[in-house]
Amino acid sequence: MVNYNGTIQENSSVLIDSNRGFLFGDALFETIKVLDNNVLFLEDHYFRLMASMRICRMEIPMHFTMEFFEEQILNLTNSLPKSSSFRVRFSVFRNSDGFYTPISNAIEFIVKAIPFEHSVYTIEKSNYEVELYKDFYITKQLLSTLKTNNKMLQIAGSIFAKENGYDTCLVLNDEKNVVEALQSNLFMKSGNIVVTPPIADGCLNGIMRKQIIEILKKTEAITFKEASISPFDLQKADELFLTNVISGIQPITKYRKKEFTSDFSKDLLVKLNAKIRLN
Repeated sequence: MVNYNGTIQENSSVLIDSNRGFLFGDALFETIKVLDNNVLFLEDHYFRLMASMRICRMEIPMHFTMEFFEEQILNLTNSLPKSSSFRVRFSVFRNSDGFYTPISNAIEFIVKAIPFEHSVYTIEKSNYEVELYKDFYITKQLLSTLKTNNKMLQIAGSIFAKENGYDTCLVLNDEKNVVEALQSNLFMKSGNIVVTPPIADGCLNGIMRKQIIEILKKTEAITFKEASISPFDLQKADELFLTNVISGIQPITKYRKKEFTSDFSKDLLVKLNAKIRLN
């Protein structure tokens, strides 16, 4: 285990020389928001992690139940300076010797929590400009949809965005369709139709993506669909917005010479916060 500032406790068996997450990127993680001592979207996070562990052929201990998962998170956040909101990273890795082939598929985990300023979701930036990132591409495969420790594309893309004055970049897959942003899923509104790229295109199987899709399917006068988005579609859209479990919803206000409205995104954010309160 680790405490909130990331120092390894003396009784931990997490060692650098056997931590395959550090050595080979052989690790998965969940980024989780804790609000008022509640793990938001607990069931979705747990089952995504379990499914990802199975895909990666990690051994799932019998005691690793949803209740155990929740307990590890809240034990840590409750031990930290009082805050209504925390950002938590729950990392799972194979702790085994061996090179690319591990001797064992047994896992260990690390939990890290940071007090978070915002409680309910708000739009963090009123002006938000993006560009396409074309140095590297996401491949259309199952591994691309998982939250693994292999984030070099996102790191290189984030540096590119920072160096060029963009808030983030949109990422393409190997068929040159727009898949997602560097740290968020992408939604596009044109008229009364809202589209997001399908998981089959290689986008992250996002927890907030799922929540927004559920809201959209219940929104009157809106037709929702999952479909590939080309770069040419972006400049014809009325609104573009990004989603992730920490920020909630972030409208894109500018892409190249096109500026976008954000009225629909703001209304959607109200519905998202109402959904959280009801749960």
